[in-house]
Amino acid sequence: MKKNTLTKNIIVFVAVILIIGSIFSLYNLDEGDIQTVGIQKMVQEINDEQIDKVEVKGNILAITLLDGTEQEVKKEANVSFSELLSNYDVPAEKMTKFSLEIKEEEGWGFFVSNVLPFLFPVLLIGVFLWFMLRQVQGANKNAMSFGKSTARENKPGKHTIKFDSVAGALEAKEELEEIVEFLKVPKKFAALGAKIPKGVLLMGPPGTGKTLLAKAVAGEAGVPFFSISGSEFVEMFVGVGASRVRDLFKKAKKNSPAIVFVDEIDAVGRQRGSGLGGSHDEREQTLNQILTEMDGFEPHTNVIVIAATNRPDVLDPALLRPGRFDRRVILDMPDIKDREAILKVHSKNKPYEKDVDLHQVAERTPGFSGADLENVLNEGAIFAARKDKKKIAQEDILESIEKVMIGPERKSHILSKDEKKITAYHEAGHALVAHMLPHADPVHKVSIVSRGNAAGYTLSLPESDKYLHSKSEFIDTLAVLLAGHTVEKAIFGEVTTGASNDLQKATNTARSLITQYGMSDKLVPRIYGEKEEMVFLGRDFNDKRNYSEKVAEIIDSEIDRLIGNAVETANKIIVDHKDKLEKIVTELTEKETIEKEAFIKLIGPGNQGTKKTI
Repeated sequence: MKKNTLTKNIIVFVAVILIIGSIFSLYNLDEGDIQTVGIQKMVQEINDEQIDKVEVKGNILAITLLDGTEQEVKKEANVSFSELLSNYDVPAEKMTKFSLEIKEEEGWGFFVSNVLPFLFPVLLIGVFLWFMLRQVQGANKNAMSFGKSTARENKPGKHTIKFDSVAGALEAKEELEEIVEFLKVPKKFAALGAKIPKGVLLMGPPGTGKTLLAKAVAGEAGVPFFSISGSEFVEMFVGVGASRVRDLFKKAKKNSPAIVFVDEIDAVGRQRGSGLGGSHDEREQTLNQILTEMDGFEPHTNVIVIAATNRPDVLDPALLRPGRFDRRVILDMPDIKDREAILKVHSKNKPYEKDVDLHQVAERTPGFSGADLENVLNEGAIFAARKDKKKIAQEDILESIEKVMIGPERKSHILSKDEKKITAYHEAGHALVAHMLPHADPVHKVSIVSRGNAAGYTLSLPESDKYLHSKSEFIDTLAVLLAGHTVEKAIFGEVTTGASNDLQKATNTARSLITQYGMSDKLVPRIYGEKEEMVFLGRDFNDKRNYSEKVAEIIDSEIDRLIGNAVETANKIIVDHKDKLEKIVTELTEKETIEKEAFIKLIGPGNQGTKKTI
């Protein structure tokens, strides 16, 4: 902003200089074909009686000859025309041979020729000082407004977001519809003694639509919407955050009914007294001011504060008590129906082929947020544009899913013949074990095309959205994760570094089974170990051991037992179905990718249909 202002001032300054220069140039332009001659030439023409007319204009003598030729002579400023001729001994009778006319110099011409040359430097210095003063005033203005709120105000208009624009999140929308009614008809609730909620806290993972829902509330209610991020309150100067909070609520109350939306409120709303800085931390002073504004010292019944966070566990308890954030709305990751609805919203204004099936896309994207789904369709459109297509096809969208999940395809990452063979066996092992175990997720795709950091990948997706997971599912998942490592050792006699990520996931899964989910056969069901967040080091977690060394040994033995059993399970399936493993490897080596239908046709149906329900 400051750069644009400086550029604008420089352009204006240069324009002023050009205009003043143009005035001089216009004044000094030669008019027509007037010839400038010397005084001696003029005297000679007078003596030869060749002059018809002489006009005296200040220091300029305009001469017209008998043949119509126009000339111009410049004389001294303090010498009259008659005195000039006398100095050159021109006879008096010669002066009667031509007409003489004396004209007063015009005011504008006199100003330009006599006054402006002296005034121009003064004007130039004055213009320069004016620009300097403007810069200083602008700096003073910015300094005075440093404590003002930087919230962006969105007034109701044509492009207002409504609840119809937000797919899924039915329970959240139902909860927020009451807020809309509070803002529209406050008297209806006041008549029954009900108080309007002062604050609504939207909690959920990133990308689930917290900001979009807040805008939809303002759009449905038709009230001004003030949006600001929690980090915008805090500056390096003491008291700025609290000042901005006061200014924000002052603006909102002036435009009431209104909605104040604070995104990422955990930036200023963390528990007080934690980390470095103590109670005098600028962030804590900002939080104190927010608490004061929401506490009702100055009633603002028509202003509702909506805040969003994906870390409700770190918020100060004073923020969460009744009277401040009265409502807490939880937004979960969308299920398959919500994902399909979200895809339909984001698919508007995009040309699609007839074969595009958004339900299949929703099936392939479990765990995706609304933002992820929007990104999937956008990447699909980009893929289609790269191929010079006029419409987006299903294959473009499915390819974009893999790009979002795993990473872009690395065509330049060409594997050697040996590496390609190892990768084929590795991924075939994952796919075969997942296909044969009853509680593992079905295989949707197997590929040895490099994506992201992976030389190959096996895409296994659940048949439906899951919220509860059994021990049997975790046991089968461990076997699938360790299948790549197991098949490398069984076929080649040694393992490669390609299984390192699988080993990390398997270790974390086994540890969670024992320490968090109470699924150990040797330990009582309790939580072993606590996570402590080190606030002053950023997002850093430290494990606090709340068990003895003897229990630690049992935990390690249980993890080893789970991983050992998983390796045995994977190895048994690989040995018993080696013919199917070779079929998968051969197909992968030739085609590099196997889709779900071709995979089932190649090795037959698996054991997914035999799983037991909880």
